[in-house]
Amino acid sequence: MQPDILSDAALLALLQKLISIPSVNPTLAPDESDGEAALAEFARDWLTTHGVDAWLEEVAPGRPNVVARVGDGDGPGLVFCAHIDTVSAAGMSIAPFEPRVEGRRVYGRGSYDMKGGATAAMAATAALSEAELLGSVTLALAVDEEYSSIGADHFVANHEADACIVTEPTEGQLILTHKGFVWSELVTHGQAAHGSRWDLGVSAIGKMGRIIAELERFEEEALRPQTHPELGPASLHCSMIEGGTGISTYAPECRMKVERRTLPGETLDQVQRELQSAVDAAGETAEIDCFFQRAPLVCDSDEPIARCLRDAHKEITGARPEETGVAYWTDAAVFDAAGIPALLYGPAGEGAHGDVEWVDLDSVVNCARVLVEAALRLSDHL
Repeated sequence: MQPDILSDAALLALLQKLISIPSVNPTLAPDESDGEAALAEFARDWLTTHGVDAWLEEVAPGRPNVVARVGDGDGPGLVFCAHIDTVSAAGMSIAPFEPRVEGRRVYGRGSYDMKGGATAAMAATAALSEAELLGSVTLALAVDEEYSSIGADHFVANHEADACIVTEPTEGQLILTHKGFVWSELVTHGQAAHGSRWDLGVSAIGKMGRIIAELERFEEEALRPQTHPELGPASLHCSMIEGGTGISTYAPECRMKVERRTLPGETLDQVQRELQSAVDAAGETAEIDCFFQRAPLVCDSDEPIARCLRDAHKEITGARPEETGVAYWTDAAVFDAAGIPALLYGPAGEGAHGDVEWVDLDSVVNCARVLVEAALRLSDHL
């Protein structure tokens, strides 16, 4: 192996470089960034320089995944996955792309979510390039996780694997389950008329208001009591609304977007029925379009990758990792939906999507070393 790859100094240098290259998701902030391409090109070149076969796979114009592979044995194929896009840097109270080190904290946009995990995954892959693997390790640095995960979708459509570790920040915990979500749009229709013509006008906004009140009641009384032991309650919120053509005109149309966070076992059909029931209970009519959904993640604690990661963490840190679930969604569910057992394991820090963001360097170092150990253990698993 290349032991210096996993040193504090080497990992810090790589992490600082990744932070310094803006990779704001262009769908979320089109005026802020050219996307992930510059970071992808750097990562590919860094991996190649460190003896790893690496290449770019274009997912959308100017938005490439980085894919790299070490080992060519017939044993298990493991994926390390990290996303390389970040949310907007607007409004941050620190310089977002000028990484600052204070003690063991490394500050900057994406440091915690999730360039710390990407650093660990890249370094672990490079460290494994000289190992005698019975299987293989593929690194997937994916675009677009912060919006619709087109990068992870592209990867699973073009590559096979037996297991996946997504290095999202987990504070060193082993995450085996998380929520899914459904995005929907509701549209109500009214009757446009002059604001003085109460006898003719019907406000689509008023119709939507009654639906909102019913959805809020349903969320509080029906969804909140539905709880998962590790994920907490199911939930729903009205997230975006628009309607009307002028202050003196009855609104002819109103559109609202709703997000429903789902627990394992909940389905798209169930969410569609819930929305229709709420519209009916409000005494209104509305068009309902459930236009995008992602399933929850569920990984069995006895999966080989879970056992190998658990044992690797104990080998490196001296203790078993805490095993739990998280409420947010990640690319791990894309792998799970493709039939690839997946889990989350990554560094510690704070400030995901916040105005101050940092990652703990020691946790990045530990993560990289645990990834190497887990890959070696899975490679030997027959």
